[in-house]
Amino acid sequence: MNIGIRKAGRATILDLDGPLKLGEAEESFRNQIQQLVDAGTTHVAVNLAGVTELDSSGIGALVRAFTTLKRAGGKCTYFAPNKRVIMLLKMVRLDTVLDLAADEATALARI
Repeated sequence: MNIGIRKAGRATILDLDGPLKLGEAEESFRNQIQQLVDAGTTHVAVNLAGVTELDSSGIGALVRAFTTLKRAGGKCTYFAPNKRVIMLLKMVRLDTVLDLAADEATALARI
């Protein structure tokens, strides 16, 4: 998994590209979120458009990132998930818990 980082105003955008599954991908995403929080960045938008696969560990990493940023006094929004990712999040009823936006503009407006 590749993680691109860019800034948009006060938000940091993470562009995820590849499968978010158990192992290296999930670990690098988790570490990236922790580095941002440690550096004082608490407003993060995560671009899910490039996520090709998602398993339970990946879902756990999304939830962990959401709660970590919330506890740090910030906000985490996910945007542009593909149909398969949306279906998985709905199946485990996280579509109502996580802040999901259709596109980047909507996500940034919420942060």
